[in-house]
Amino acid sequence: MMKANKAPTLSVKEAAIQLLSRRDHGIYELEQKLTIKGYESAEITQAVQLCLEYGYLDDFRYAKSQVRQHVYKGHGERRIRQELSLKRVAEHDVDAAIEEEQPDWFELAKETAWKKFKGQKAEDAKEYAKQVRFLQYRGFSFDQIQYALSNSSEDE
Repeated sequence: MMKANKAPTLSVKEAAIQLLSRRDHGIYELEQKLTIKGYESAEITQAVQLCLEYGYLDDFRYAKSQVRQHVYKGHGERRIRQELSLKRVAEHDVDAAIEEEQPDWFELAKETAWKKFKGQKAEDAKEYAKQVRFLQYRGFSFDQIQYALSNSSEDE
């Protein structure tokens, strides 16, 4: 594929709007995609500024959509924060998005464990450790994992 070397056919603003018309992007993510497409840094900055002014680009809105998607996939707060940090979304936008969505992390951890392990309790320490590692990878805290793996009828 020699496409990257070829001069882009769309203006940088058209390319940015085309990308944003498919789905929300974070500022950093949009800049990366436009850079890969071969646009100059100065024109990318201008296009991003235009998209921000018109409200086509909004890191807070992007963070909210990412939080919803990750919650739907059964990911915990730690995993969501890490993913958005990698996409360089400001921490205050991430905090506000999580605050607005208000997922119940304990119940989400329990649902995620239920889906993965079909409600089966761990037979031994090795199996329990495997379940804990799975939920840690998904981004849940130890308290949430303990809650998820405890008997559903018990309240600790």
